[in-house]
Formats: sequence, structure tokens, C-alpha cells
Amino acid sequence: MAAPLPETLQEKLSSRLGFYEDLGIRLFYRERGAVAPPEFEHHAEPPATTHFSASEFQKEKTLPKPAERPALSRPAPITTPVSPKISSLPVIAGPSLFESIEKIAGDSLLKTREDLGECTRCKLHSTRHKIVFGDGNPKARLVFVGEGPGADEDAQGLPFVGRAGKLLTQMIEAMGLQRKDVYICNVVKCRPPENRQPEEDEVTTCSPFLLRQIDAIAPKVIVCLGAVAAKTLLQTNRGISQFRGEWLEFRGRKLLATYHPAYLLRNPPAKSEVWKDLQKVMAVLGLEVKKGKSA
Repeated sequence: MAAPLPETLQEKLSSRLGFYEDLGIRLFYRERGAVAPPEFEHHAEPPATTHFSASEFQKEKTLPKPAERPALSRPAPITTPVSPKISSLPVIAGPSLFESIEKIAGDSLLKTREDLGECTRCKLHSTRHKIVFGDGNPKARLVFVGEGPGADEDAQGLPFVGRAGKLLTQMIEAMGLQRKDVYICNVVKCRPPENRQPEEDEVTTCSPFLLRQIDAIAPKVIVCLGAVAAKTLLQTNRGISQFRGEWLEFRGRKLLATYHPAYLLRNPPAKSEVWKDLQKVMAVLGLEVKKGKSA
């Protein structure tokens, strides 16, 4: 049997055990084979190596399912009221720049000339001598439109009176007409310096007066002499060779483009092509076509 502990040591152990008991730690040592009191068995931790079998898992109660959240009610889709179908209006093609210019009721060549006045609307007025408005029959069925006045026209105030003008007169007579039967005018009414081509701003400024001339005369056929006249009326950048001799339409009237008489003076072989074009004009005007006759 072990010797009893000194009284002081027993007091220290008792005090220490009381401290641990206050912490909830009561069992420090158990004799081999001794049976632990029931209160100590309740707090004994199972060994760390303990495993649960699958059958024990099956014996466990299943956790209660969480309460389902009430489903949120979706708002009814908003339906846009459908307006009654309206039958669409027919789409009308937009007019060209020149077609959008309204015709002046009761207009005439005289009124147009008065409105033109001693024009200073573009820079061409600073070098001109005379305005070349136009010449011919105010009720002509055929109108010739050229590019602009040359030196002779600027001096006399009449269109196509130089060398190119004399050739145009021969062309008109070959058709069985006289100059007094047709009307002759130009895109611009003042001579460009050194006979250069009219510039875009000059054409834009002067062409409304050309349109008024054509509307006042109301011809059946318009013949454009050269590229400038054709491109101005047709509002195109295509070369004249691409549509020369073809019937086109301008403001409800038949239009045909051909070479300028000045070009024919430089290229005489092209006269035969121009004569073919003029024969088409003669057929529309009901003029007799005489074979072999050309300018």
C-alpha cells in the first residue's frame, strides 16, 4: 500500500482538482477494471478512430426539408394595343433637281428675259460684252441647247453665229427647216473667258433661266449640243458617247443628245453620226427624211 501523501501536498492536489472540476474536467485516472460512475460515462468522448457503418447512416433521421418559399406571382404581360392597319399610300419617286423647280404660270420668254436683266449673279458678267439670251421661234417644236457663247456670240448678242453656228445652220436646213423655225439657246448666257467650259457654280446660277425658256416654249423635242448641255439637263456625269443618239426624257419632253458643231469642225468624220441623230428627230417631228443629204 502506498504511503500517504503529506498533508500540504494533499491540500494542493485537492485545490487543483477543484479548479479542474470547476472547468468541467472531473475524471483524470481510473483503475484498470473499475467501473466509471454514470455521470462520468455520459461525458466520455468516443475514440478518434471510431467509424459509422452504412446501416447506421440509414438509421439516422433525415433532416426536415426547409420550408419552400411561396412562388412569386409573375405580373401579366403588358400588351400594346394594336392600331388598325392603315393602307399605305403609294410611294412617288422624288423629282430631280430641275423637275422640282416649279413652272411659273403664264411665264414667257419676254418675262424670263426681263427677270434676267443685266445679270451680275456670277463672275462671268465681269468679262462679257453682251448677254446672249437666245434666238428663234418662241413656239418652236424643236429647241437646240448649246454650252455657252463664244467670241462672235459675245460681240453680237446672238447664239451660234460663228463658225460652229454656220455649221448648225446647215444642219437645220438639211432637216428641211430654217433657223426661224427652231429656237437656239445655251446653258450659260455669258461667254466664259477663253471659251473655257462653264464652271459648276456658273451653270447652277444660270440654268434656271434655261429651264424657264424651255417651259415657256414647250417644244416637242430638245436636242442637246455637246456634253455640257446634256449633263446639265440630265444631271449626269456620264460621257456623252454613252447616251448620244438615244431618246431620253426631260420634264415630260423627248430629249436627244448629239455632238456639238464645234466638235464636228475638229472631227469631220463624226458628221455622219450626227446626221443619223438628226434623222431620228425628223422622224418624231414628221419631217421627210431625204437619203444621202447631210450637212
